[in-house]
Amino acid sequence: MMDMDFKNSSKIQKSKLMKIIKNNIYQSLCILTLGLIALAGCKEDEEMFERTRLFRPVLIEDLFSEENTIIVNMGKLKEAMSYTLEVSRDSFATTEYLIDTDTNYVVLDEELLGEPLFWNMLYQVRATAHADNEEYDSEISDLGNVRTQRFPTILNSPQSYDVIDIAAQVSWTKAGAAVTSVKAFAADDLYLRTPLVEQEVTSSEQAAGEMVLANLDPETTYQVAIYSETVLRGWVNYTTLMPDIDPTGPGVIDIRANTSPSAVADAIATAPAGSTILVERGMTYDLPSDPLTKAISIRAAYGFGEQKAKLSTTGNWDIADGSDIEFIRFIDLEIRGEDYGGDYVFNPNRDNVHVGELSFENCEVGTFRGILRARGTTVIDNYIISNTLVDSLGGYGLFTVDSEATSMVKNIKLVNSTFNKMQFGVTSRSSSESFLIESCTFGNFINAGGGIFRYRGGDGNDNVTNGIVIHNSIFGHGWDEDLDDAYAIRGIYDGLESTNFDIVNVYSTFDFSFSSGEIPGFPVGNYKGAQADLWVNPDINDFNFKDKGFAGRYDSGDPRWRAKL
Repeated sequence: MMDMDFKNSSKIQKSKLMKIIKNNIYQSLCILTLGLIALAGCKEDEEMFERTRLFRPVLIEDLFSEENTIIVNMGKLKEAMSYTLEVSRDSFATTEYLIDTDTNYVVLDEELLGEPLFWNMLYQVRATAHADNEEYDSEISDLGNVRTQRFPTILNSPQSYDVIDIAAQVSWTKAGAAVTSVKAFAADDLYLRTPLVEQEVTSSEQAAGEMVLANLDPETTYQVAIYSETVLRGWVNYTTLMPDIDPTGPGVIDIRANTSPSAVADAIATAPAGSTILVERGMTYDLPSDPLTKAISIRAAYGFGEQKAKLSTTGNWDIADGSDIEFIRFIDLEIRGEDYGGDYVFNPNRDNVHVGELSFENCEVGTFRGILRARGTTVIDNYIISNTLVDSLGGYGLFTVDSEATSMVKNIKLVNSTFNKMQFGVTSRSSSESFLIESCTFGNFINAGGGIFRYRGGDGNDNVTNGIVIHNSIFGHGWDEDLDDAYAIRGIYDGLESTNFDIVNVYSTFDFSFSSGEIPGFPVGNYKGAQADLWVNPDINDFNFKDKGFAGRYDSGDPRWRAKL
Protein backbone atom coordinates (compact mmCIF):
# COMPACT_ATOMS: atom_id res chain seq x y z
CA MET A 1 0.00 0.00 0.00
CA MET A 2 2.80 2.30 0.80
CA ASP A 3 4.41 1.68 -2.62
CA MET A 4 1.10 2.45 -4.29
CA ASP A 5 0.71 5.72 -2.36
CA PHE A 6 4.25 6.78 -3.22
CA LYS A 7 3.72 6.11 -6.93
CA ASN A 8 0.46 8.07 -6.95
CA SER A 9 2.13 10.98 -5.14
CA SER A 10 4.99 11.02 -7.63
CA LYS A 11 2.57 11.12 -10.56
CA ILE A 12 0.72 14.07 -9.01
CA GLN A 13 3.95 16.01 -8.48
CA LYS A 14 5.07 15.38 -12.07
CA SER A 15 1.70 16.55 -13.31
CA LYS A 16 1.95 19.77 -11.30
CA LEU A 17 5.48 20.36 -12.54
CA MET A 18 4.41 19.96 -16.16
CA LYS A 19 1.60 22.47 -15.63
CA ILE A 20 4.06 24.98 -14.14
CA ILE A 21 6.45 24.53 -17.05
CA LYS A 22 3.62 24.95 -19.58
CA ASN A 23 2.39 28.09 -17.76
CA ASN A 24 5.90 29.57 -17.73
CA ILE A 25 6.34 28.90 -21.45
CA TYR A 26 2.96 30.47 -22.14
CA GLN A 27 3.77 33.58 -20.04
CA SER A 28 7.15 33.93 -21.71
CA LEU A 29 5.53 33.76 -25.15
CA CYS A 30 3.00 36.40 -24.05
CA ILE A 31 5.76 38.70 -22.78
CA LEU A 32 7.75 38.20 -25.97
CA THR A 33 4.68 38.95 -28.06
CA LEU A 34 3.91 42.09 -26.05
CA GLY A 35 7.53 43.19 -26.36
CA LEU A 36 7.41 42.79 -30.13
CA ILE A 37 4.17 44.78 -30.24
CA ALA A 38 5.68 47.54 -28.07
CA LEU A 39 8.81 47.59 -30.21
CA ALA A 40 6.69 47.91 -33.31
CA GLY A 41 4.75 50.74 -31.62
CA CYS A 42 7.98 52.54 -30.76
CA LYS A 43 9.12 52.26 -34.35
CA GLU A 44 5.74 53.61 -35.44
CA ASP A 45 6.12 56.49 -32.92
CA GLU A 46 9.58 57.22 -34.24
CA GLU A 47 8.20 57.30 -37.73
CA MET A 48 5.22 59.46 -36.66
CA PHE A 49 7.24 62.17 -34.76
CA GLU A 50 9.79 63.85 -36.95
CA ARG A 51 13.00 65.25 -35.52
CA THR A 52 12.85 69.01 -34.88
CA ARG A 53 15.24 71.88 -34.25
CA LEU A 54 17.01 72.28 -30.93
CA PHE A 55 15.45 74.66 -28.45
CA ARG A 56 16.93 78.15 -28.41
CA PRO A 57 19.61 78.64 -25.74
CA VAL A 58 18.43 80.36 -22.56
CA LEU A 59 20.34 81.90 -19.67
CA ILE A 60 20.30 80.27 -16.25
CA GLU A 61 21.47 83.59 -14.77
CA ASP A 62 21.43 87.10 -16.20
CA LEU A 63 24.36 88.28 -18.26
CA PHE A 64 26.85 90.01 -15.98
CA SER A 65 30.27 91.58 -16.13
CA GLU A 66 33.41 91.44 -14.04
CA GLU A 67 35.64 94.42 -14.79
CA ASN A 68 35.77 94.44 -18.62
CA THR A 69 34.79 90.81 -19.15
CA ILE A 70 31.30 89.38 -19.77
CA ILE A 71 30.06 86.07 -18.36
CA VAL A 72 27.49 84.08 -20.35
CA ASN A 73 25.93 81.17 -18.43
CA MET A 74 23.42 79.24 -20.55
CA GLY A 75 21.44 76.14 -19.69
CA LYS A 76 23.13 73.04 -21.13
CA LEU A 77 21.15 71.49 -23.99
CA LYS A 78 21.55 67.69 -24.01
CA GLU A 79 21.46 67.35 -27.80
CA ALA A 80 23.67 70.40 -28.50
CA MET A 81 27.11 69.61 -29.86
CA SER A 82 28.34 73.24 -29.73
CA TYR A 83 27.22 76.88 -29.56
CA THR A 84 27.91 80.06 -31.49
CA LEU A 85 27.94 83.34 -29.59
CA GLU A 86 27.67 86.72 -31.30
CA VAL A 87 28.60 89.99 -29.60
CA SER A 88 27.63 93.46 -30.79
CA ARG A 89 27.65 97.10 -29.67
CA ASP A 90 24.95 98.34 -32.05
CA SER A 91 22.15 95.78 -31.60
CA PHE A 92 23.64 93.62 -34.37
CA ALA A 93 23.70 96.19 -37.12
CA THR A 94 27.27 94.86 -37.04
CA THR A 95 28.76 91.91 -35.17
CA GLU A 96 31.84 92.66 -33.11
CA TYR A 97 32.80 89.08 -32.22
CA LEU A 98 31.77 85.59 -33.40
CA ILE A 99 32.74 82.77 -31.05
CA ASP A 100 32.30 79.00 -31.53
CA THR A 101 32.40 77.03 -28.29
CA ASP A 102 31.53 73.56 -27.02
CA THR A 103 30.54 74.78 -23.57
CA ASN A 104 27.46 76.54 -22.27
CA TYR A 105 29.49 78.67 -19.81
CA VAL A 106 31.60 81.26 -21.59
CA VAL A 107 33.82 84.07 -20.32
CA LEU A 108 34.26 86.79 -22.94
CA ASP A 109 37.73 88.07 -22.12
CA GLU A 110 40.94 89.05 -23.86
CA GLU A 111 42.19 85.45 -23.91
CA LEU A 112 39.13 84.26 -25.81
CA LEU A 113 38.57 87.31 -28.03
CA GLY A 114 42.15 88.27 -28.79
CA GLU A 115 41.62 91.79 -27.43
CA PRO A 116 39.98 93.27 -24.31
CA LEU A 117 36.40 94.49 -24.30
CA PHE A 118 35.89 98.20 -23.74
CA TRP A 119 35.26 99.39 -20.20
CA ASN A 120 31.82 100.82 -19.34
CA MET A 121 30.41 99.70 -22.69
CA LEU A 122 26.97 98.29 -23.44
CA TYR A 123 27.14 95.02 -25.39
CA GLN A 124 24.45 92.75 -26.82
CA VAL A 125 24.86 88.95 -26.89
CA ARG A 126 22.98 86.28 -28.82
CA ALA A 127 23.51 82.54 -29.22
CA THR A 128 22.75 79.59 -31.49
CA ALA A 129 22.86 75.92 -30.44
CA HIS A 130 24.24 73.42 -33.00
CA ALA A 131 23.08 69.82 -33.44
CA ASP A 132 25.02 66.97 -35.14
CA ASN A 133 23.19 68.02 -38.30
CA GLU A 134 22.96 71.73 -39.06
CA GLU A 135 19.42 71.17 -40.28
CA TYR A 136 18.43 70.86 -36.63
CA ASP A 137 20.37 73.87 -35.28
CA SER A 138 18.34 76.17 -33.05
CA GLU A 139 17.04 79.56 -34.04
CA ILE A 140 19.07 82.55 -32.83
CA SER A 141 18.39 83.45 -29.20
CA ASP A 142 18.80 87.06 -28.03
CA LEU A 143 20.35 86.83 -24.58
CA GLY A 144 20.12 90.54 -23.80
CA ASN A 145 22.28 93.52 -22.94
CA VAL A 146 25.13 93.84 -20.48
CA ARG A 147 27.46 96.70 -19.64
CA THR A 148 31.06 96.17 -18.67
CA GLN A 149 32.14 97.86 -15.49
CA ARG A 150 33.76 101.26 -15.17
CA PHE A 151 37.51 101.49 -15.31
CA PRO A 152 38.80 101.56 -11.70
CA THR A 153 38.87 105.28 -11.02
CA ILE A 154 38.93 108.04 -8.46
CA LEU A 155 36.61 110.07 -10.72
CA ASN A 156 33.10 110.70 -9.35
CA SER A 157 30.04 109.96 -11.47
CA PRO A 158 28.35 113.20 -12.50
CA GLN A 159 24.97 114.27 -11.17
CA SER A 160 22.39 116.08 -13.29
CA TYR A 161 23.45 119.39 -11.74
CA ASP A 162 27.13 118.84 -12.67
CA VAL A 163 26.65 119.83 -16.30
CA ILE A 164 25.32 122.87 -18.14
CA ASP A 165 25.32 123.76 -21.83
CA ILE A 166 28.99 124.75 -22.24
CA ALA A 167 30.79 123.36 -19.18
CA ALA A 168 31.01 120.40 -16.81
CA GLN A 169 31.86 120.25 -13.13
CA VAL A 170 34.38 117.43 -12.64
CA SER A 171 35.24 116.01 -9.22
CA TRP A 172 37.33 113.16 -7.88
CA THR A 173 38.50 111.50 -4.69
CA LYS A 174 41.95 112.67 -3.71
CA ALA A 175 44.07 109.54 -3.66
CA GLY A 176 47.53 108.77 -4.98
CA ALA A 177 49.23 111.17 -7.37
CA ALA A 178 47.72 114.62 -7.88
CA VAL A 179 45.35 115.10 -10.83
CA THR A 180 47.11 117.48 -13.21
CA SER A 181 44.85 117.72 -16.27
CA VAL A 182 41.33 117.06 -17.54
CA LYS A 183 40.56 116.26 -21.17
CA ALA A 184 37.34 115.84 -23.14
CA PHE A 185 37.10 113.36 -26.02
CA ALA A 186 34.41 112.65 -28.58
CA ALA A 187 31.90 109.97 -27.61
CA ASP A 188 33.15 107.64 -30.35
CA ASP A 189 36.88 108.10 -29.61
CA LEU A 190 36.89 104.93 -27.55
CA TYR A 191 40.68 104.72 -27.28
CA LEU A 192 40.87 108.36 -26.05
CA ARG A 193 43.36 109.35 -28.73
CA THR A 194 42.32 112.88 -29.78
CA PRO A 195 41.36 115.32 -27.02
CA LEU A 196 38.91 118.02 -28.10
CA VAL A 197 39.37 120.13 -24.96
CA GLU A 198 42.30 120.11 -22.51
CA GLN A 199 42.55 122.03 -19.26
CA GLU A 200 45.26 122.07 -16.63
CA VAL A 201 44.24 121.60 -12.99
CA THR A 202 45.37 124.40 -10.69
CA SER A 203 46.82 123.78 -7.24
CA SER A 204 43.64 125.10 -5.59
CA GLU A 205 41.53 122.75 -7.75
CA GLN A 206 43.83 119.87 -6.79
CA ALA A 207 43.25 120.70 -3.13
CA ALA A 208 39.48 120.84 -3.65
CA GLY A 209 39.34 117.71 -5.83
CA GLU A 210 37.09 119.60 -8.22
CA MET A 211 37.25 121.82 -11.30
CA VAL A 212 35.04 123.17 -14.08
CA LEU A 213 35.89 122.08 -17.62
CA ALA A 214 34.89 124.89 -19.99
CA ASN A 215 34.64 125.45 -23.76
CA LEU A 216 32.28 122.54 -24.43
CA ASP A 217 29.56 122.54 -27.07
CA PRO A 218 25.85 122.33 -26.14
CA GLU A 219 23.87 119.11 -26.59
CA THR A 220 27.03 117.02 -27.02
CA THR A 221 28.22 113.83 -25.31
CA TYR A 222 31.86 113.85 -24.21
CA GLN A 223 34.15 111.35 -22.54
CA VAL A 224 35.79 113.40 -19.80
CA ALA A 225 39.07 111.91 -18.54
CA ILE A 226 41.42 112.89 -15.71
CA TYR A 227 45.19 112.39 -15.72
CA SER A 228 48.08 112.45 -13.31
CA GLU A 229 50.74 113.70 -15.73
CA THR A 230 50.50 111.05 -18.50
CA VAL A 231 48.74 108.39 -16.41
CA LEU A 232 45.02 107.94 -17.11
CA ARG A 233 43.06 107.91 -13.83
CA GLY A 234 39.59 107.28 -15.31
CA TRP A 235 36.90 108.74 -17.53
CA VAL A 236 33.13 109.22 -17.55
CA ASN A 237 30.50 110.47 -19.99
CA TYR A 238 28.94 113.91 -19.75
CA THR A 239 26.17 115.16 -22.02
CA THR A 240 25.84 118.93 -22.13
CA LEU A 241 22.44 120.61 -22.09
CA MET A 242 20.72 122.49 -24.87
CA PRO A 243 21.82 126.13 -25.12
CA ASP A 244 20.81 128.19 -22.11
CA ILE A 245 18.44 131.06 -22.66
CA ASP A 246 20.20 134.23 -23.78
CA PRO A 247 19.80 136.67 -20.87
CA THR A 248 19.92 139.55 -23.36
CA GLY A 249 17.52 137.92 -25.81
CA PRO A 250 14.10 139.31 -26.73
CA GLY A 251 11.47 138.79 -24.07
CA VAL A 252 13.99 137.84 -21.36
CA ILE A 253 14.06 139.79 -18.11
CA ASP A 254 17.23 138.90 -16.20
CA ILE A 255 16.80 139.53 -12.46
CA ARG A 256 19.72 137.39 -11.26
CA ALA A 257 21.47 140.39 -9.73
CA ASN A 258 18.38 141.38 -7.73
CA THR A 259 18.46 139.74 -4.28
CA SER A 260 15.11 141.11 -3.09
CA PRO A 261 12.48 138.46 -2.22
CA SER A 262 9.96 140.50 -4.23
CA ALA A 263 12.14 140.54 -7.37
CA VAL A 264 9.97 138.03 -9.27
CA ALA A 265 6.71 139.79 -8.44
CA ASP A 266 8.21 143.17 -9.30
CA ALA A 267 9.48 141.91 -12.67
CA ILE A 268 6.16 140.33 -13.61
CA ALA A 269 4.26 143.51 -12.77
CA THR A 270 6.00 145.39 -15.61
CA ALA A 271 6.86 142.53 -17.98
CA PRO A 272 5.23 142.34 -21.44
CA ALA A 273 3.02 139.32 -22.08
CA GLY A 274 5.02 136.23 -23.04
CA SER A 275 8.16 137.30 -21.15
CA THR A 276 10.60 134.96 -19.42
CA ILE A 277 11.78 135.94 -15.95
CA LEU A 278 15.33 134.60 -15.52
CA VAL A 279 16.20 133.91 -11.86
CA GLU A 280 19.37 132.90 -10.02
CA ARG A 281 19.91 129.35 -8.77
CA GLY A 282 20.13 129.14 -4.99
CA MET A 283 18.05 132.31 -4.47
CA THR A 284 14.67 132.36 -2.67
CA TYR A 285 11.90 134.59 -3.98
CA ASP A 286 8.31 135.22 -2.92
CA LEU A 287 5.67 133.66 -5.12
CA PRO A 288 3.66 136.60 -6.54
CA SER A 289 0.20 137.16 -5.08
CA ASP A 290 -1.21 139.95 -7.25
CA PRO A 291 -3.61 138.42 -9.81
CA LEU A 292 -1.85 137.36 -13.01
CA THR A 293 -3.15 138.79 -16.29
CA LYS A 294 -0.63 137.63 -18.92
CA ALA A 295 1.46 134.78 -20.25
CA ILE A 296 4.68 134.34 -18.31
CA SER A 297 7.57 131.92 -17.82
CA ILE A 298 9.73 131.79 -14.70
CA ARG A 299 12.92 129.81 -15.09
CA ALA A 300 16.30 129.46 -13.46
CA ALA A 301 19.46 130.10 -15.43
CA TYR A 302 21.87 127.18 -15.74
CA GLY A 303 24.33 126.69 -12.94
CA PHE A 304 26.16 124.07 -10.92
CA GLY A 305 24.98 122.69 -7.60
CA GLU A 306 21.93 120.85 -6.37
CA GLN A 307 20.02 123.81 -4.96
CA LYS A 308 17.36 125.24 -7.26
CA ALA A 309 15.95 128.74 -7.31
CA LYS A 310 13.00 128.77 -4.92
CA LEU A 311 9.56 130.38 -5.03
CA SER A 312 7.98 130.41 -1.57
CA THR A 313 4.48 131.28 -0.39
CA THR A 314 2.29 131.25 2.69
CA GLY A 315 -0.83 131.63 0.56
CA ASN A 316 -1.27 131.36 -3.21
CA TRP A 317 -1.07 133.16 -6.54
CA ASP A 318 -4.28 134.38 -8.18
CA ILE A 319 -5.48 135.01 -11.74
CA ALA A 320 -7.45 138.12 -12.66
CA ASP A 321 -11.05 138.14 -13.91
CA GLY A 322 -11.41 137.90 -17.68
CA SER A 323 -7.78 136.85 -18.27
CA ASP A 324 -7.01 134.92 -21.44
CA ILE A 325 -3.46 133.62 -20.82
CA GLU A 326 -1.57 131.57 -23.39
CA PHE A 327 0.78 129.91 -20.89
CA ILE A 328 2.10 129.92 -17.33
CA ARG A 329 5.39 127.97 -17.12
CA PHE A 330 7.65 127.13 -14.20
CA ILE A 331 11.05 125.73 -15.25
CA ASP A 332 13.86 124.37 -13.06
CA LEU A 333 12.45 125.78 -9.81
CA GLU A 334 11.52 124.68 -6.31
CA ILE A 335 7.99 125.90 -5.50
CA ARG A 336 7.19 125.48 -1.83
CA GLY A 337 4.29 126.34 0.46
CA GLU A 338 4.47 126.65 4.20
CA ASP A 339 1.50 124.46 5.07
CA TYR A 340 0.00 121.51 3.21
CA GLY A 341 -3.23 122.20 5.04
CA GLY A 342 -3.84 125.62 3.49
CA ASP A 343 -1.52 126.83 0.71
CA TYR A 344 -1.81 126.52 -3.09
CA VAL A 345 0.26 127.49 -6.12
CA PHE A 346 -2.90 128.81 -7.82
CA ASN A 347 -6.33 129.24 -6.23
CA PRO A 348 -8.40 131.38 -8.61
CA ASN A 349 -12.07 132.02 -7.86
CA ARG A 350 -12.73 134.22 -10.87
CA ASP A 351 -14.99 134.66 -13.89
CA ASN A 352 -14.02 134.04 -17.51
CA VAL A 353 -10.46 132.87 -16.88
CA HIS A 354 -8.78 130.86 -19.63
CA VAL A 355 -5.24 129.43 -19.49
CA GLY A 356 -3.88 127.55 -22.50
CA GLU A 357 -1.07 125.82 -20.57
CA LEU A 358 -0.07 125.54 -16.92
CA SER A 359 3.15 123.55 -16.69
CA PHE A 360 5.89 122.54 -14.29
CA GLU A 361 9.13 121.36 -15.94
CA ASN A 362 12.10 120.00 -13.95
CA CYS A 363 10.69 121.39 -10.72
CA GLU A 364 10.24 120.38 -7.10
CA VAL A 365 6.74 121.21 -5.87
CA GLY A 366 5.34 120.58 -2.42
CA THR A 367 3.97 121.47 1.01
CA PHE A 368 0.68 122.64 -0.48
CA ARG A 369 -2.92 121.77 0.25
CA GLY A 370 -3.15 121.48 -3.52
CA ILE A 371 -1.23 122.71 -6.54
CA LEU A 372 -4.29 124.09 -8.33
CA ARG A 373 -7.80 124.84 -7.09
CA ALA A 374 -10.10 126.15 -9.84
CA ARG A 375 -13.37 127.87 -8.97
CA GLY A 376 -15.66 130.37 -10.58
CA THR A 377 -15.20 130.07 -14.34
CA THR A 378 -11.63 128.88 -14.80
CA VAL A 379 -10.67 126.69 -17.77
CA ILE A 380 -7.20 125.17 -18.12
CA ASP A 381 -6.62 123.57 -21.54
CA ASN A 382 -3.38 121.73 -20.72
CA TYR A 383 -2.06 120.90 -17.25
CA ILE A 384 1.44 119.41 -17.42
CA ILE A 385 3.82 118.08 -14.77
CA SER A 386 7.05 116.86 -16.38
CA ASN A 387 10.43 115.74 -14.95
CA THR A 388 9.23 116.97 -11.59
CA LEU A 389 9.25 115.79 -7.98
CA VAL A 390 5.99 116.45 -6.12
CA ASP A 391 5.77 115.76 -2.38
CA SER A 392 3.66 116.61 0.65
CA LEU A 393 0.27 117.56 -0.79
CA GLY A 394 -2.95 117.75 1.21
CA GLY A 395 -6.50 116.88 0.31
CA TYR A 396 -6.73 119.08 -2.80
CA GLY A 397 -3.96 117.11 -4.49
CA LEU A 398 -2.63 117.75 -7.97
CA PHE A 399 -5.70 119.74 -8.89
CA THR A 400 -9.25 120.29 -7.72
CA VAL A 401 -12.07 121.73 -9.81
CA ASP A 402 -14.67 123.04 -7.39
CA SER A 403 -17.17 124.55 -9.84
CA GLU A 404 -19.43 122.16 -11.66
CA ALA A 405 -19.33 122.56 -15.47
CA THR A 406 -18.11 126.19 -15.32
CA SER A 407 -14.50 125.31 -14.46
CA MET A 408 -12.48 122.56 -16.10
CA VAL A 409 -9.03 121.06 -16.49
CA LYS A 410 -9.26 119.60 -19.97
CA ASN A 411 -6.04 117.68 -20.70
CA ILE A 412 -3.69 116.37 -18.02
CA LYS A 413 -0.17 115.02 -18.54
CA LEU A 414 1.97 113.58 -15.74
CA VAL A 415 5.23 112.58 -17.41
CA ASN A 416 8.63 111.36 -16.12
CA SER A 417 7.81 112.52 -12.60
CA THR A 418 7.70 111.32 -8.99
CA PHE A 419 4.80 111.77 -6.56
CA ASN A 420 5.29 111.13 -2.84
CA LYS A 421 3.23 111.72 0.31
CA MET A 422 -0.09 112.90 -1.07
CA GLN A 423 -3.49 112.80 0.61
CA PHE A 424 -5.44 112.87 -2.64
CA GLY A 425 -4.89 112.64 -6.40
CA VAL A 426 -7.31 114.71 -8.50
CA THR A 427 -10.85 115.95 -7.91
CA SER A 428 -13.18 117.53 -10.45
CA ARG A 429 -16.84 118.52 -10.69
CA SER A 430 -16.54 118.56 -14.48
CA SER A 431 -15.25 116.12 -17.07
CA SER A 432 -11.77 116.16 -18.59
CA GLU A 433 -10.89 115.30 -22.17
CA SER A 434 -7.69 113.27 -21.65
CA PHE A 435 -5.45 112.07 -18.82
CA LEU A 436 -1.96 110.67 -19.45
CA ILE A 437 0.33 109.14 -16.83
CA GLU A 438 3.60 108.14 -18.50
CA SER A 439 6.79 106.89 -16.80
CA CYS A 440 5.97 108.04 -13.27
CA THR A 441 6.80 106.82 -9.76
CA PHE A 442 4.18 106.95 -6.98
CA GLY A 443 5.18 106.22 -3.39
CA ASN A 444 3.15 106.86 -0.23
CA PHE A 445 0.49 107.92 -2.70
CA ILE A 446 -2.93 108.76 -1.25
CA ASN A 447 -3.85 108.33 2.40
CA ALA A 448 -6.50 105.96 3.71
CA GLY A 449 -9.31 108.49 3.33
CA GLY A 450 -8.32 109.67 -0.14
CA GLY A 451 -8.57 108.47 -3.71
CA ILE A 452 -6.61 108.73 -6.95
CA PHE A 453 -9.48 109.86 -9.21
CA ARG A 454 -12.62 111.69 -8.08
CA TYR A 455 -14.86 112.97 -10.89
CA ARG A 456 -17.87 114.01 -8.88
CA GLY A 457 -19.97 116.21 -11.19
CA GLY A 458 -22.69 113.64 -11.81
CA ASP A 459 -24.11 112.64 -15.18
CA GLY A 460 -22.33 114.39 -18.03
CA ASN A 461 -19.65 115.85 -15.75
CA ASP A 462 -17.93 112.76 -14.35
CA ASN A 463 -15.87 111.37 -17.21
CA VAL A 464 -12.53 111.55 -19.01
CA THR A 465 -13.91 111.39 -22.52
CA ASN A 466 -10.79 110.17 -24.32
CA GLY A 467 -9.79 107.81 -21.54
CA ILE A 468 -7.08 107.54 -18.90
CA VAL A 469 -3.70 106.18 -20.01
CA ILE A 470 -1.26 104.76 -17.44
CA HIS A 471 1.97 103.44 -18.97
CA ASN A 472 5.40 102.41 -17.66
CA SER A 473 4.71 103.50 -14.08
CA ILE A 474 5.16 102.11 -10.55
CA PHE A 475 2.89 102.45 -7.52
CA GLY A 476 3.89 101.86 -3.91
CA HIS A 477 1.51 101.67 -0.97
CA GLY A 478 -0.68 104.46 0.36
CA TRP A 479 0.47 107.25 2.68
CA ASP A 480 0.28 105.96 6.25
CA GLU A 481 0.14 109.40 7.89
CA ASP A 482 -1.21 108.09 11.18
CA LEU A 483 1.38 105.28 11.38
CA ASP A 484 -1.25 102.61 11.90
CA ASP A 485 -0.25 100.42 8.93
CA ALA A 486 -3.22 101.61 6.85
CA TYR A 487 -2.00 101.31 3.27
CA ALA A 488 -5.16 100.55 1.24
CA ILE A 489 -6.54 103.37 -0.91
CA ARG A 490 -9.52 104.13 -3.09
CA GLY A 491 -8.70 104.08 -6.78
CA ILE A 492 -11.83 105.62 -8.27
CA TYR A 493 -13.51 107.66 -5.55
CA ASP A 494 -16.38 108.92 -7.74
CA GLY A 495 -17.42 108.85 -11.39
CA LEU A 496 -15.56 107.42 -14.41
CA GLU A 497 -18.15 104.69 -15.02
CA SER A 498 -17.84 105.24 -18.78
CA THR A 499 -14.12 106.05 -18.85
CA ASN A 500 -11.75 103.69 -20.65
CA PHE A 501 -8.44 102.81 -18.96
CA ASP A 502 -5.34 101.93 -21.00
CA ILE A 503 -2.79 100.33 -18.64
CA VAL A 504 0.51 98.96 -19.96
CA ASN A 505 3.76 97.98 -18.16
CA VAL A 506 2.53 99.13 -14.77
CA TYR A 507 3.71 97.67 -11.44
CA SER A 508 2.43 97.95 -7.90
CA THR A 509 4.09 96.64 -4.77
CA PHE A 510 2.80 93.72 -2.71
CA ASP A 511 1.59 96.13 0.01
CA PHE A 512 -0.42 98.22 -2.47
CA SER A 513 -4.17 97.55 -2.38
CA PHE A 514 -7.54 99.11 -3.11
CA SER A 515 -9.96 99.53 -0.23
CA SER A 516 -12.64 100.30 -2.85
CA GLY A 517 -13.02 101.74 -6.33
CA GLU A 518 -10.59 99.36 -8.00
CA ILE A 519 -9.27 100.69 -11.31
CA PRO A 520 -10.18 98.32 -14.18
CA GLY A 521 -7.18 96.38 -15.41
CA PHE A 522 -4.84 97.75 -12.75
CA PRO A 523 -2.24 95.13 -11.67
CA VAL A 524 -2.41 94.86 -7.90
CA GLY A 525 0.72 93.48 -6.22
CA ASN A 526 2.40 92.20 -9.38
CA TYR A 527 5.72 93.09 -7.74
CA LYS A 528 6.01 90.50 -4.97
CA GLY A 529 8.00 92.64 -2.58
CA ALA A 530 6.91 95.57 -0.41
CA GLN A 531 7.56 99.24 -1.10
CA ALA A 532 10.47 99.09 1.35
CA ASP A 533 11.97 96.19 -0.62
CA LEU A 534 11.74 97.99 -3.97
CA TRP A 535 13.13 101.47 -3.26
CA VAL A 536 16.06 102.71 -1.20
CA ASN A 537 14.25 105.26 1.01
CA PRO A 538 10.92 106.70 -0.16
CA ASP A 539 10.54 108.70 3.06
CA ILE A 540 13.28 111.06 1.87
CA ASN A 541 12.41 110.89 -1.84
CA ASP A 542 15.10 108.36 -2.70
CA PHE A 543 13.42 106.07 -5.22
CA ASN A 544 16.56 104.44 -6.54
CA PHE A 545 15.98 100.69 -6.78
CA LYS A 546 17.03 98.67 -3.78
CA ASP A 547 15.90 95.49 -5.53
CA LYS A 548 18.45 95.13 -8.33
CA GLY A 549 16.47 92.23 -9.81
CA PHE A 550 13.17 94.11 -10.23
CA ALA A 551 11.80 93.31 -13.68
CA GLY A 552 10.83 96.91 -14.44
CA ARG A 553 14.08 98.51 -13.36
CA TYR A 554 15.05 99.53 -16.90
CA ASP A 555 11.73 100.64 -18.37
CA SER A 556 9.25 101.67 -15.67
CA GLY A 557 8.87 104.52 -13.23
CA ASP A 558 10.40 107.99 -13.35
CA PRO A 559 13.49 107.70 -15.60
CA ARG A 560 15.69 109.52 -13.07
CA TRP A 561 15.50 106.43 -10.83
CA ARG A 562 15.81 103.71 -13.47
CA ALA A 563 18.75 101.35 -13.61
CA LYS A 564 21.05 102.17 -16.50
CA LEU A 565 22.18 99.58 -19.00
